[in-house]
Amino acid sequence: MTKLGLAAGTSLLALMVFTGQAAAQDAAPEESGEIIVTGTRLRGVRAADSAAPIQIVGASTFEKVGQPDLTQGLQQNLPSFSAQSMGGDAGNFTLSAALRGLSPNHTLILVNGKRRHPTANLQASPGSGLYQGSSSADLNLIPVSAIARVEVLQDGAAAQYGTDAIAGVINIILKDDISGGSFTATAGQYYRGDGETANAQLNYGFKLGENGFLNLTGEARFHDYSQVGGIDYRAFNPDGTIRSGLSPLDSAGLANADGAPYVNKAMGDARYALYNVLFNAGYDLGGTQLYASGTYSNRNASAFQNFRLPSAVTKVENGQTIALYPNGFSPRQAFYEEDFGFTAGIKGEVSGWAWDLSTTYGRNSSDIWTRDSANASLYVDTGSTPTDFYDGRFAATQWTNNIDISREVEVGLASPLNIAFGGEYRRDTYAITQGDPASIYKEGGQGFPGFQPSDAASHSRSNVAGYVDLAADIVSGLHLDLAARVEDYSDFGSAAVWKATARYDVSPAIAFRGTVSTGFRAPTLAEQYYSSTTLTPNYAIVQLPVNSAAAASAGFSPLNPEKSRNFSLGTVLHPADGLSITVDAYQTTIRDRIMATGYLLGQVGPNVVSQGVLDAISDHGNVLGPGMGYVAMMLFTNAADTRTRGVDVTVNYDQALGDWGRAAWSLGFNANQTKVLSQAPLPEQVTSEPFGQVALLGPGALSTITDSTPRWRLTPAVTITHGPLGVNLRGNIYGKVSGLASLDGTGIGGMVLEMPVTAIADLDVSYKVSPALTLSAGANNLFNRKAPSVPNVTDSDGVVRPATGTYNYGAPLLFSPYGINGGYYYARVKVSF
Repeated sequence: MTKLGLAAGTSLLALMVFTGQAAAQDAAPEESGEIIVTGTRLRGVRAADSAAPIQIVGASTFEKVGQPDLTQGLQQNLPSFSAQSMGGDAGNFTLSAALRGLSPNHTLILVNGKRRHPTANLQASPGSGLYQGSSSADLNLIPVSAIARVEVLQDGAAAQYGTDAIAGVINIILKDDISGGSFTATAGQYYRGDGETANAQLNYGFKLGENGFLNLTGEARFHDYSQVGGIDYRAFNPDGTIRSGLSPLDSAGLANADGAPYVNKAMGDARYALYNVLFNAGYDLGGTQLYASGTYSNRNASAFQNFRLPSAVTKVENGQTIALYPNGFSPRQAFYEEDFGFTAGIKGEVSGWAWDLSTTYGRNSSDIWTRDSANASLYVDTGSTPTDFYDGRFAATQWTNNIDISREVEVGLASPLNIAFGGEYRRDTYAITQGDPASIYKEGGQGFPGFQPSDAASHSRSNVAGYVDLAADIVSGLHLDLAARVEDYSDFGSAAVWKATARYDVSPAIAFRGTVSTGFRAPTLAEQYYSSTTLTPNYAIVQLPVNSAAAASAGFSPLNPEKSRNFSLGTVLHPADGLSITVDAYQTTIRDRIMATGYLLGQVGPNVVSQGVLDAISDHGNVLGPGMGYVAMMLFTNAADTRTRGVDVTVNYDQALGDWGRAAWSLGFNANQTKVLSQAPLPEQVTSEPFGQVALLGPGALSTITDSTPRWRLTPAVTITHGPLGVNLRGNIYGKVSGLASLDGTGIGGMVLEMPVTAIADLDVSYKVSPALTLSAGANNLFNRKAPSVPNVTDSDGVVRPATGTYNYGAPLLFSPYGINGGYYYARVKVSF
């Protein structure tokens, strides 16, 4: 595997260099000649001239990706961009993505340069790995047919844009065509035959009066379940026979269970139907422009929870034990989401001063249900139980108001001094509503209990910010950009950050660039106040809001903002016509990084591990019944200081092939490594040395931070066009990834699970039947490379189990950087008009 992956990358690179040298004399358009609006307050800057590392992903690139969504389009083309394969519980409905191996919360999402509101659905489950705690903007609510291009700033930019921009900025630029459009329909599925996907997108541009435009996009997308887990060890042996030692009730029922022995369907993609509508509009009043954009999204989704044995829900009548589900059952978590975003603004120029005044509002809400389930205690106590439960709602809003002013002033430098300054007011809200009475009766519905009264709350905060940005060519060839920003938050005070960016063009063929900056990230309201309770008759796990009296009683302080320091140094090369090379090394240090603690034990069996944990749960308002065998809490806190070092490399070459058409070659490379420099101490109130509870972050959590993303990734690609025929061949070669596995999830005494170097190939072939009709077909993960399976171990009772503590034999490693479902093939038709 290792030799094959390296050979593939080396061969494609060598071919690119050879053909590039052979055709260097052929003139080709400048790939990086597009004007950018991200990472600079200057107007008219080309990507090739940017002082900061900017990558542009155009509309045509998304058309060559099988899955018609923005996350996949970026994941398969940017080596520093990583996407989540599967989320835990509700996190499986809004998968997250990140830059440079950091958290999704460290990347700011913009639409037409304006801040995009976040999702209300927090990635709370420890099964979310590196993505735990994220609640960033959902990229999949922007249809790709509405996108003109995406500008990705791979550099810390908090001084320019504010909180969340520690790792970089993704700016989605919408189409503004005044006529014409396209209809695109795509269908595909995984090689196994599941995960069926259908997508239809319609984009059309209109002229609005004499001087305006209106560009509309609608999307309908459906994706079905996938299942990648194997046999459930609790019910069956690895060979599929029913386990001995089960009760007669379970043994008799399992023989007729749906799909036996593959009864557990929890490992895989959620099913969803997603509808997106988007508009982008503008009107020129003669020196003053009005602009607006908006989105509306509706998602109806469900995901299987772990299989329940027949004995999970029973009652006794006339001395007989009666199972509500005689053959067992698979609860489903259902998710009903509505999302709305709107931006309106006016901009113009007065006496040489350019000004821009805008307001942006977004709201995201999600109702959570548990279906095909039961409340076991309610069934015992009353003789009946609902099978569907309303678990509650998440809701978040964000209202952002901006004023931006700039002008150029002659001060005797090599270029005019660009002076930019402005302000921002933002208000955020976050709320959780409780579930229905049946969902919170004792342990609640099987699979996902409702939110308790102690979980329900509504919170808000506001902040005011001001910035200044100065940019000029100091002398011929030397560009300098200085930015500073101050923000004041209603809940934790002020933060001040700055950034210095420089670029020196030695000649048209070579330039050097670098940045030094400080940054910050305000904790999200979800990180501060998310609360949930998982109860069964035997155990309780309580997620405490860290900004609460209960958390304070356990020794935890309210969250502080993360603080960062960024350094980068790079070079831009243009050694031949059509050939560009960039190399940028970087370091990002984050202090007071916000992470989840993992499970802090209060009780195991009859033993009290920490009375402080039990007291904090009680202070939160949770009433736990007698006979609990396992009680734990977890929360988000400023847990550690981390340092990430890496390098980004891009190579692009546009080559004329004579009678064979053109070839666009590209090569991307990212290498990065994160280290935990130190971690905060575990409060004395919850420390328990006899039970080994002495650190905030155990071995498993530390391994997730440092080892769960590839140390390096290589993305060679070529697009060949010959008349109406287009062929895109893209590779993704991933370095080693590893994780620490243990049955209890802590990693203590666990084993290292490693994924070797792996090469993934994608192929897209398109044919332009006519100017109006294009047909395409292809495959992502062409050779069906699958993630390694979790190995089995024998527990203290002699039972053979998956080493990660999950229930399914043969489940894939969830930290797989190329997904868990294997190959995917598709066909597409595009009609242009």
